[in-house]
Amino acid sequence: MKPDRVLSMVGIAARAGNIASGEFSTEKALKSGKAHLVILAKDASQNTKKHFSDMCEHRKIPLSEYADKKQLGNCIGKEYRASLAVTDENLAKAISKRLTETEQLNNGGNK
Repeated sequence: MKPDRVLSMVGIAARAGNIASGEFSTEKALKSGKAHLVILAKDASQNTKKHFSDMCEHRKIPLSEYADKKQLGNCIGKEYRASLAVTDENLAKAISKRLTETEQLNNGGNK
């Protein structure tokens, strides 16, 4: 299995101190205007997805669903994480670009 570049980039952002993880910290980053990208685990609860979807839409912050809770947590050195926010604008743009490329590759390969 080849390494996941999105999760690698999220890990780099975490080591640089540019990640707020967990629902409380993610929400705090959103409300304070520090979040530039929110990533939710695909296996997060519908309630969590709706909550962050509404918050991100209201604040015009990009939101992506990627990986599962275990993978999201592991890439930042934690156990499980349903949500995280990238607090550095440039890293958020780079991760967002990689997310889009990965999504296009996955959709192109499923035809």
